Amino acid sequence: METILKSEITCPNCGHKKVEGMPTNACQFFYECENCKTVLKPKEGDCCVYCSYGTVPCPPIQENKSCC
Repeated sequence: METILKSEITCPNCGHKKVEGMPTNACQFFYECENCKTVLKPKEGDCCVYCSYGTVPCPPIQENKSCC
């Protein structure tokens, strides 16, 4: 299965959505919503903002590897 490198992040504060490219060599722990400027952090138990707020989990999780 091919790894998907783009995910649509949805801000839980204002509902703004944006497609972003995911890093393949690191987890992204913080993400600032460009609409309301809320800084998103992973939910408890998730490794990154893509796993918490994205439509697609981060590349390491997709590949069944441990995340960062």
